[in-house]
Order: sequence, then structure tokens, then C-alpha cells
Amino acid sequence: MTGPTTVMGTNGRDGFRRLVHAEWTKFRTVRGWVAGMAVGVALVVALGLMSAAGSHASCGMGDVETACTLTTGPGGEAVSDRFFFVHRRLDGDGSITVRVNSMTGQIRLPDATPGVRNVVAGVVPWAKAGIMVKDGVREGASYGAVMVTARHGVRMQHDFTGDVAGRSGGVSPGSPRWLRLTRSGGTLTGYESGDGRRWTVVGTARPARLPATVEAGMFVASPGDLTVSRGNLGGASVQVRFTEATAVFDQVRLEGQVEGGAGGTWSHDDVGVTYEPDGRTLHHPGRFTESGGTFAITGVGDVAPSTEGMRIESTLSGLVAGLVAVIVVAVLFVTAEHRRGLLRTTLLAVPRRGRAFAAKVVVTGAVAFTAGLTAAALTIPLGARILRANGNAVLSVSTFTELRVVAGAAALTAAVAILALACGALLRRGAVAVTAAVGMVVVPHILATASVLPLGLAEWLLRLTPAAGFAVQQSVPEYAQVLGYYSPQGGYYPLPPLAGLAVLCGYAALAAVLAAVRMSRADA
Repeated sequence: MTGPTTVMGTNGRDGFRRLVHAEWTKFRTVRGWVAGMAVGVALVVALGLMSAAGSHASCGMGDVETACTLTTGPGGEAVSDRFFFVHRRLDGDGSITVRVNSMTGQIRLPDATPGVRNVVAGVVPWAKAGIMVKDGVREGASYGAVMVTARHGVRMQHDFTGDVAGRSGGVSPGSPRWLRLTRSGGTLTGYESGDGRRWTVVGTARPARLPATVEAGMFVASPGDLTVSRGNLGGASVQVRFTEATAVFDQVRLEGQVEGGAGGTWSHDDVGVTYEPDGRTLHHPGRFTESGGTFAITGVGDVAPSTEGMRIESTLSGLVAGLVAVIVVAVLFVTAEHRRGLLRTTLLAVPRRGRAFAAKVVVTGAVAFTAGLTAAALTIPLGARILRANGNAVLSVSTFTELRVVAGAAALTAAVAILALACGALLRRGAVAVTAAVGMVVVPHILATASVLPLGLAEWLLRLTPAAGFAVQQSVPEYAQVLGYYSPQGGYYPLPPLAGLAVLCGYAALAAVLAAVRMSRADA
């Protein structure tokens, strides 16, 4: 009776719970393992906060220094909101229609002769000119716009992150584009036309904060010119240079309850403009002229999400070191028993031996997840606060994104620990298993992010190896409408956060299954 009763107990749910409790008891009673996890947490927190404390920045011009700040949009994200705006006040529903005849510009290149400005004619791909409805003229205010771009055709954008492509290309000499933007309640609809008679819908949008009275008009913006110079070892140097764009508008028609009526005066604002150190002179100002209903508007800057600034995951600079400590503990959790012959005793007492290893997986994953969660929950908010106190501009993210990064760091830690545990069970030698786990997770990440590999190879490492899991900590996505150097060296991963984590979890699950199969053999 005793034998069968024991088998039934260990095969049931209560039996597995007892196995998990037994493995947890093993773990917590070995001081070295508990201390090792504590060391992992301490490394993440200490290195992250030390890095934040050592990072100082200031913004300003000349001898005038100020703390760096960022503008936030309606969704709480960091945004760039600089453009030249010619506008009138619109109450309630209405529409604005224009024809964009041309768009030209200037780009400043590195000076060929010291002290002599090297400016050439041209427009950058995301230079934009069009019509906009905006909640006033303050930076970061909600808006909707339809526009032509230099190389990305007609677009409809709203609230900085929304972007919809139209059907046609951009404006070119002899081929102007008509644009129309209508408001009906909280909905904006953008249209485009080649002749002003046949119209095609570009898209619709519902900006987050669009009051009854808005500013409607024409705008021009021109983001900086991005140049990436790659070194012999795969590293890159990124430069952003000044540009400006000029667009010519005519056939302007504003319908609805417009301030001043049909013949009213147009206002103009250089939204987001900065000043020289004297506090009075505009730095790279925009401008406009109007003659006979034709407007020539020149603008600089961009209306888009901002990717310039430090990100919250930069505070997790100690995560790699912490993962090494977690890997060592996870490997020892299984190899120490094997070395002492205790693992055979455990397996002989459990008819279904794979369940014994599954219990180890549960305990290892839970302990590592808790350690990672504790480390990230302490480091990210404290580190971001220290960075801002030191004058750094930290990119704003939503509360959901910050929680996702914290939970993602915990899930990453748990998956790495399970992978290391499985390596220990398969290889049975502590040093070899630790080397294997570090080689699969840590080494590819370091090589891909340390500017020692070509960009293509670095991205493939972060797609195909367990190091793909590090993507889960990325807080700022790659925006199609923002020209940037999206690379692992810059903190951008080739896979989306959850997809990268899924790759790591796939490796961990496969290794765990193989380890369980091996443990099920009679010679385990």
C-alpha cells in the first residue's frame, strides 16, 4: 500500500507542488545561491545608478547653460514640434484647401574651407509642407495635418505618432499637389488631388485634444540632415546638420467660421524656435511672404516623435553583469546536486523524472523573475530621476511602456536563468555550462551593441541568438516618419520587444525539454 500511494501522490497535482516546495527548500537553504541572486540584483542597481550619477549634460548656446528638457505630446511621448505656421482661427467645423506649387531648400554640409559656410541646394527626404489644424501654437499641442514630403509622398499625420501614406508622390516642378483638410466634430479628414477637382481621401484622424476653436493654416518644416560614417571596426559616427525648406502655396481657401471673415489677416508663428544667448535673437528663424494670395513659407525643424535623448533602459547598464551572476546560480542549482550524487537520489524517488526537473525550472524561473523585477523596479525610476537631476533629457514614455520595460527585464532574467539551468543539466559541468550560457546570451549582445561588428551582422545576432531577448527592454520604437540611425549600438533592436523575448524563451524551452528528456534516462 505504501508504494502505490507514494507514486500516486507524486504523479498528482499535490505531488508536483511538493516537488516544487522541496526544490524551493533546497534553494533557500543554500546561502551561496541566495547570496548569488542578491549579488545579481545589487549589480544591476549599483551599476545602473552609478552610471546615471556619472552622466551630466547641459543645453544652451555659448556660455549660457541650462538643463536639457524635452517637449511631450498628447500621449506623453517625447516629441519634436518646430515649424513655421501661417494660420487663422477657426471655430467649429470647417476646412482649408491649398495648392502646393513647389518645395525647395538648403542643406548645410561640412565646411570645405574653415570658417566658410558650405550650403547647397536641396531638401531632405522628410522635409514637409502642407496644412494643419492645431490646438493653438504651443509646442506639443494636439494636431492633425496633411502634407507633401520631399521623398515620401503625401502623408496625413496627427499627434506626432500617427502617420498614413497617401497614394501619390510628392510635389515636383510642373506637378503641384492640392491638399484639403476638413474638420467635422473631433474628426479630421485629409484629401489630395492633382487638379483640384478629383479628390482622394488620404486618411482620417481623431486628435486627442482638439477644442472647439483651433488654428488652421499652412506650415513648413525641415528636419536635420543625417549622415552616418562607419569606421573600420563597424562603429559609426552620426552627424545631424541644419536644413531648411521653402514651399510656395496658392489657391488658399478657408471655409467655416473664421476669425475676421474671408478677408481677415493671417497670423504667423515660428513654433518651437530657439534663441541665441542674448535671449532676443532667433536661432535659425523661419519666415514667410505673401503677395496676391501666394504664400512663400520657409521653415526648419520637425513635427514628429523625438528620438534624441536618453532612454529609461539606459539605467539598466548593469543588467548584463547581473545576468552573469544569475547564470552562475542557475547552473550550480543543478550541477551541485549532480556532482555530489544527490540528483540520482532525487530522481530515483520520483517515478516521472521529468517532473523533478520541471520543479527546478519553476523554482529557478520564479526566483530569477523576482530578482529581475526587484532590480528593474528600483533602478529604472531612480536612475531616470538621477539623470534628469543631472541635466539630462530623458525621453518620456507612457506608464504602460515603463511597466512593460520593468516586467520585460524580469522576464528576460527568468528566461536566461532557465536556459542556464538547462545547460547545467545537459552539460553537467559547472564551468562548461556557465561558459555556454554566457556565450549564447551575453557575448552576442556585447558584440552587437559595442560597435565592433558591421550593422548587418550585429542585427542578425540579435535576431537568431538568445540575445534577441534584450529587445524587451527597448522603450522607444523605430518611427517610419523619423529619419534616424536605428542600430543596436544606438539601443534599437531588429525585433519588436515581445518578439525578441519570444526568441529567447524558445531557446530556453527547447533546452529545458532536452534536459528533461536526458534526466528521464535510467543513467541520469
